[in-house]
Amino acid sequence: MAKDNAASRIPKVSIIIPTLQEENTIEKTLLNLRKQGNSHEVTVVDGGSTDSTVDIASRYARVIKGPPGRARQMNLGASHARGKILLFLHADTILPEGAVDKVCKAIQRPGIVGGCFSLAFDPPHSFLCFISLFTHLHWWWVPYGDQAFFATAEAFNTLGGYRDLAIMEDMEFFKRLKNLGKVCIIQDPVITSSRRFLKKGVYRQTLLNLLIYLGYLCGLKADRFKKWYGTVR
Repeated sequence: MAKDNAASRIPKVSIIIPTLQEENTIEKTLLNLRKQGNSHEVTVVDGGSTDSTVDIASRYARVIKGPPGRARQMNLGASHARGKILLFLHADTILPEGAVDKVCKAIQRPGIVGGCFSLAFDPPHSFLCFISLFTHLHWWWVPYGDQAFFATAEAFNTLGGYRDLAIMEDMEFFKRLKNLGKVCIIQDPVITSSRRFLKKGVYRQTLLNLLIYLGYLCGLKADRFKKWYGTVR
């Protein structure tokens, strides 16, 4: 009997989405991933949602339940991934058209071990549009986790995955990834929700992000920023 092609297909890219109380965003994100062709797999790792997140996600993707904490959830998803490339996507972030193919092509370039996309916000705001301009630049590069980080599975495993931090796990990982090999920015932007900025105030949230980043550079413990930033998911 011939094997089921869908079941036996080895994906090129494994997309891993950590979730917590994302019933308002997850369906749109997963529907978008259906437009990315058939060379990827999608795993949602839920950290204990009590809303409809798991029920909704189960219609479109494999769902794994694990302990809360974005680093832990992403590491758990990576441990179940079959692709040679891992792409970490926030539940409120939409990939551009052809994103999976663009990631595969980027990884084929000599020395590239990973990268991310540039960033745009929805709904738009003039100041956030200004911020997004810097995500296109290599010389001014402080990537956000919203930018859909990707890395070869080999590089990810070599680095030991994300460190179990309450916050800043994305920047900490990317710093180590850059030390391992070359990284790149795919210029087509992902579109992420500006909900946190709009809820707390665009300028206030931007200033808070900057203070947290500067504190991180000065060696302050990431756990100290948790109460400032709020729930990370």
